[in-house]
Amino acid sequence: MRYAATLLAPVLLSSVLGPAGAAERPVVVELFTSQSCSSCPPAEALLGRLAHEGADVLPLAFHVTYWNHLDWRDAYSLPAATARQSAYAARLRGPSYTPQAVVDGHLDVLGSDEAALRAAVARARAWRSVPVFLVRDGGGLAVKLGAASGSGSVVLVGFDPSHTTRVARGENAGRTIEQANIVRSLREIGRWSGAAMTLSTPLPAGETAAVLVQAPDGTILGAARL
Repeated sequence: MRYAATLLAPVLLSSVLGPAGAAERPVVVELFTSQSCSSCPPAEALLGRLAHEGADVLPLAFHVTYWNHLDWRDAYSLPAATARQSAYAARLRGPSYTPQAVVDGHLDVLGSDEAALRAAVARARAWRSVPVFLVRDGGGLAVKLGAASGSGSVVLVGFDPSHTTRVARGENAGRTIEQANIVRSLREIGRWSGAAMTLSTPLPAGETAAVLVQAPDGTILGAARL
């Protein structure tokens, strides 16, 4: 069932960050989900399909904490995921629920509604964005942002591309769930004010990483992944 939250190397680096990376401006799809939500596996499956369809979409699964009281604790649940969903609820003037998908920070759709989700992604592809590039730099990461109009926070996301979980209790008891792009960490690493800039940061918790540039109203202005 759906569950409503109760508000609720400089030369090398410059070559890697060249024009080739500019073609990949992914639309960000954030799925708020839980292993204890019986309506979530279809949304998880859809997110997995999006993750394998190409670089023009960046799907991220944020596992919330408010389902953990139903006799099953989601091992990937994060307080930061719950807080992020609550912030979207305030901005979008709607409830928090699972499975909820937020596209590019300001389109709210049911995460299991494939037609609505793909329509939102198609709509978001037309929006302009700040150029963002993310590469490994020694033992950490380098984030390069181009100049554009606007401002926002630079958010580093660590995530695992794939996990399979056998759920023993709760609404999904007995089910084996395939889950993609599970967010394991989330932190702000800087502020962007419209001018070109480069940031260096340690690797996040998670098997790989992405970076989001997010305006004060929640809109995703740009994104990149390793």
